Amino acid sequence: MRLIPLKDLAKVDISNVDKKIKEGEAEVVLCNFVDVYHNWAITKELVPSLMRATANEAQIERFSIHKGQVAITKDSETRDDIGIPTYIADDIENGILGYHCALITPDESILRGKYLNIVLHSPYAQKYFEANASGSGQRYTLTNEIIENFPVPLPDDLCIQDDYGRLCSDIDSKISNNRAICSDLENMAKLLYDYWFLQFDFPDENGKPYKSSGGKMVWSEELKIEIPEGWTVSKLGNECEILLGGTPDTTRIEYWDGDIPWLNSGEVARSPVLFAEKSITEKGMNNSATAFAEAGDVVMSITRYIRPSILGINACFNQSVVAVKPTHRFHTSYIYPLMKSNVDRYMKLRTGAQQPHINKETVEETRFLCPLEYVLRKYYQIVENLYEQQLNISREVSFKDNR
Repeated sequence: MRLIPLKDLAKVDISNVDKKIKEGEAEVVLCNFVDVYHNWAITKELVPSLMRATANEAQIERFSIHKGQVAITKDSETRDDIGIPTYIADDIENGILGYHCALITPDESILRGKYLNIVLHSPYAQKYFEANASGSGQRYTLTNEIIENFPVPLPDDLCIQDDYGRLCSDIDSKISNNRAICSDLENMAKLLYDYWFLQFDFPDENGKPYKSSGGKMVWSEELKIEIPEGWTVSKLGNECEILLGGTPDTTRIEYWDGDIPWLNSGEVARSPVLFAEKSITEKGMNNSATAFAEAGDVVMSITRYIRPSILGINACFNQSVVAVKPTHRFHTSYIYPLMKSNVDRYMKLRTGAQQPHINKETVEETRFLCPLEYVLRKYYQIVENLYEQQLNISREVSFKDNR
């Protein structure tokens, strides 16, 4: 193989598209740092989980993502988080690459995007980016020149690149199918939750839909709706422990790179959460305001975009995330869709111009329905298997981050 500078094989553009929504700009689907970092390929199945933002015409022209391109992470707090690639496997309508990333558009006549993605995943590429990154201490970054000068091992025969690409396409297809299954499982669980706890057509003691069959409804002054007789209303903070996170002192090296995963708000975009870009030590956990949550707890970003997820790992988290701990009565499979059903309301309650957010007290004050025990038991018997299947499949998909 010959070593050819990337600039002779592809075009490199460093994105400047932030996560803000600006008046007068076009709405876009944002593929940001976390999406690039955690996915071998960006497929159309990922679109529902991608962030919404806006961009101007020049940004759309320059940073729109299309099949065949490769995106890489450009800067981060640690050297080993930069230069992480993903392949754009589908044309994403209104899709655009976000800040802290670079977009690489190969000349397909000499370099295949799938092959480049494989090369950039190699230890060879990671060592190059780690060695050449600029910055120290707080942040490391890749300049356009560093990326363009990356020496690509290039086979003389495009067929070799295609062979590698076909192998990875099989993997991509498996991942895509698994994600589609996960989406179907979550939609099934949501449909059941909505049918039972929003429309109140859960099976009554005779197995018939409660409200549609004339089940008795009573007025709830707290919720301003009619609810099934015998059901009560409570505040989430009265029923579940709710934790707010924090950040250990970033100047204390003994607090970081331990064995406890530590999440930021951007990492709770998908459910279940199986990754953390950073980790802290037990000393860091004990000497900061961070909080510890267990696998199965519901975590939610409370800054800018409100997004609940289910933890698939034990982890700490920062001050832009809260965790709701399930109880013997209220399981994860009830709390998670409950939190999702409140997202629109939470979004309207955000305050702050630069970083719109809600606070822990907003979550604690959330009023919700407490169904009768027998209804919850029946619900759990059906739905918890769906969530368990989703978790198992998501773990299979997560092979990339075990690299």
